Amino acid sequence: MRPSFLQTQLRESWPTRRYRFLMNCYPMFFGTGGRILFWSSCYHEIHVRLRLNMWTYNLVGTMFGGSMFAAADPFYMVMLHQILGKDYVVWDKSASIRFRKPGRTKLYMRFLLDPAWVEALKEDVHANGSAERVLSLEWKDANGVVYANIERTLYVATKVHYEATKKDRQKVRLKG
Repeated sequence: MRPSFLQTQLRESWPTRRYRFLMNCYPMFFGTGGRILFWSSCYHEIHVRLRLNMWTYNLVGTMFGGSMFAAADPFYMVMLHQILGKDYVVWDKSASIRFRKPGRTKLYMRFLLDPAWVEALKEDVHANGSAERVLSLEWKDANGVVYANIERTLYVATKVHYEATKKDRQKVRLKG
């Protein structure tokens, strides 16, 4: 049974179920020990579970911090890439983790992008060419106890702006 904080009104579609299945089999994600439980059809919400098992335990028998960090890695970037489409560039720019408690039980994470937040981001990107956003995440147990906090900084730009700035950076490198 899933924790109450993972309840949602959104539903999966066949394409997102297929995407979830393929991501769960993808060696780079599979190796983290994480498992995607839900991927909404609109790409605005994802649920991930992380268990203490042979892939995730460390020397002292608790959850390896690298597993917690890696299992939370690609999702906001992938979600925004799917939502915004091919006219935008989305990159993970930085991330940090703060451990609160040693993980000894199943942990869950909910990735959620509010549609109004996405629209505000699009407006900012169109006004300035690019934008950065810091998003916060939490690994929680079934009772809602927080085990780790993660902050991810995302860079979003229009493809036109990104290509123009990339050319400018290359010109500077060639001159220097």
